[in-house]
Amino acid sequence: MLGISDGISRLSDRRSIESYWDLLVLLVQKDLKVRYKKNVLGYLWSIASPLTFALVYYFAFQIVLQIRAEGYALILISGLFPWQWFANSLASSPNYFIATSQILRKVRFPLSIVPLAANLNNMIHFLLSLPVVVVMLLIYDKAPSLTWLYGVPLLVTVQLAMLHGVSLILSSLNLFLRDIERVAQIITQFTFFFTPIIYTVDMLPPEYLPFLPLNPAAPLMVNWRYLILDGKLDWFYFLCSVGYALLFLALGTWVFNKLSSRFAEVA
Repeated sequence: MLGISDGISRLSDRRSIESYWDLLVLLVQKDLKVRYKKNVLGYLWSIASPLTFALVYYFAFQIVLQIRAEGYALILISGLFPWQWFANSLASSPNYFIATSQILRKVRFPLSIVPLAANLNNMIHFLLSLPVVVVMLLIYDKAPSLTWLYGVPLLVTVQLAMLHGVSLILSSLNLFLRDIERVAQIITQFTFFFTPIIYTVDMLPPEYLPFLPLNPAAPLMVNWRYLILDGKLDWFYFLCSVGYALLFLALGTWVFNKLSSRFAEVA
């Protein structure tokens, strides 16, 4: 905590892009150290959750309910790994400013860096999980496509922007309405089952397909699966995701700017 305060103090003295970057790196490093400190398994914890859920859903749908879908294990992996990043950020974002409330009262600094650092932290964990996805592809006699070279950066950028906007909204509002945290958890669970993660777009009844883009998470998750399994992007869904990302960024920035001047009073 002392190191962060020192970094913020230096930032107050010389406001520049380089200083903002230094503070952002400092916050990301702190979060990574906290997450892995004294964890013997380290990296394995970042992939344990999606793999465990993939095993559970595989058992429930393939073995118990006997729903036949070719390569269902890959279908689950390609949906659950990107979703873990999305869900972790959505569920934890209400507490981003509460967790740094002591600093908010003492030092002035660009507060929007706090949720950005947290989302970057979750992004790093997702990127570190991609080798596991590659191994699963190889097991099923598939391989990453060259499309990944531009597809992964595009989807990562859009998802990061969307989550940053959502985080600004939820973390700002939660300082004033502490019920936002519970609402975010409910929304996360609700969104999971309305997003093609444990099922594919092809499994949906045709009459429901026109409504799929109305779910902000759906176009993004669908494109992650298309990219991972088929090496392609659906550009209509991609543009939908870009639209949602810009919308949430604009709305998040507006909410943050409206409320940030009062953060120190309620933190």
